[in-house]
Amino acid sequence: AIKLIKCSRRINFAKRVMLKRLRYLNITEDKTMERCQWCLGSEKMISYHDEEWGVPLYDDQKQFEFLMMEVMQCGLNWNMMIQKREIFRECFHNFDFEKIASYDESDIERIMAFDGMIKSRRKIEAVVNNARCFQKIRDEFGSFSDYIWGYSKNKIILYTGHQKGNTPSRNGLSDIISKDLKKRGFKYLGSVTVYSHLQAAGIINDHIEGCFRYKDIIDSYPVVHKRRDKEA
Repeated sequence: AIKLIKCSRRINFAKRVMLKRLRYLNITEDKTMERCQWCLGSEKMISYHDEEWGVPLYDDQKQFEFLMMEVMQCGLNWNMMIQKREIFRECFHNFDFEKIASYDESDIERIMAFDGMIKSRRKIEAVVNNARCFQKIRDEFGSFSDYIWGYSKNKIILYTGHQKGNTPSRNGLSDIISKDLKKRGFKYLGSVTVYSHLQAAGIINDHIEGCFRYKDIIDSYPVVHKRRDKEA
């Protein structure tokens, strides 16, 4: 009887694994839903690509979440950030920048001790510091979204060649924004990190042309075409 129970458990486990694999294959092999290749490593990455990445973002709390996930990602990889996203949200009060700006040493220690959290005090302290800087930008511009979208005059930028997959890790625009953010006291926001945020927040559309999200986005929002030598 014990052997039968164990055998049944193995079969049920195998079925669950197979069903999960089939669901994954149905997502990734649907020829009518071609995607950017970078997202195909996991179901969470596919969901992030399909539902969030490159969609114009105007909510300040989401802007802060995306930006601080980029901070936490420095030196690591984006798949890890997506997998740990719920941990970040729990540690940082769902990325409520008003609450984070008031964090003290006890909060730093709390986050450092949180199971599964990235154990980088410097990055955690940078998130707290950046929340305070974020508030100052909101005080000056009304919202962080108004500030950052002002660089593209509230239009999605389509750079020549990017839709073919020829995307850089940084460009003239990210250089300018990174320099300004650093002047305003932000930390861990170099040009490469800022460029990634511009992609994620939809300010730059870097979906490949064959990706189903590329056309969905440019058909729904105002765009401006720019040559790569006229980046900023």
